Amino acid sequence: MTDIAAIKLSNAKIAWRAAQDIEDGAYVNLGIGFPEMVARFQPSGRQAIFHTENGVLDFGGSPPEGEEDWDLINAGKRAITLKPGTAFFHHADSFAMVRGGHLDVAILGAYEVAENGDLANWSTGKGGVPAVGGAMDLVHGAKRVAVVMDHVSKTGAPKLMKRCTLPLTGIGCVTRIYTSLAVIDVVDRHFVLREKLAALSLDDLQAVTGAPLHIDGTVEDLAVAEV
Repeated sequence: MTDIAAIKLSNAKIAWRAAQDIEDGAYVNLGIGFPEMVARFQPSGRQAIFHTENGVLDFGGSPPEGEEDWDLINAGKRAITLKPGTAFFHHADSFAMVRGGHLDVAILGAYEVAENGDLANWSTGKGGVPAVGGAMDLVHGAKRVAVVMDHVSKTGAPKLMKRCTLPLTGIGCVTRIYTSLAVIDVVDRHFVLREKLAALSLDDLQAVTGAPLHIDGTVEDLAVAEV
């Protein structure tokens, strides 16, 4: 069997691949932590409009270290910069945008994704977070929900499963998954493989996936830039 640890993509490369699918002018919310990295890799000629639950729209990247204004932060408490046209508003208005279907894309991390599109991305267990935050609103308010994640857990267990075992963030909400090994869509309550690392056989990929991978057309090589 292929040594997955030796060939898998880094978080930066997963984020790069996810960024390539964001349309120019799309309204996008990035989850706290790893998903925030997606903003670094917008393709040339495209500019997403980023939204954060604490009430800022169309903000810029992080300032240089030492130049932060800590009154200007995103939902993950990371310092942000302003752009011409950046808007500020009450967090209740921010959630009205989310719940009203005004976001094109939400990109989140995940502990588990089920083949029917169920998402589990929070836990109150050891090392967990105290609450789900705005994720429950995001996954049912955004027009498209994508996940960025490692394909397996730290112990090598599948994170793509027939059914989630952790508390659910959303039911049937995930449309596409970008992992360290593949790009997979959720179609008609099944995982459909779109891209995989060329060095990985389909059998080896299936062996670390907890639900059947379906093929619909050509499976492309998962190619990413050096980042």
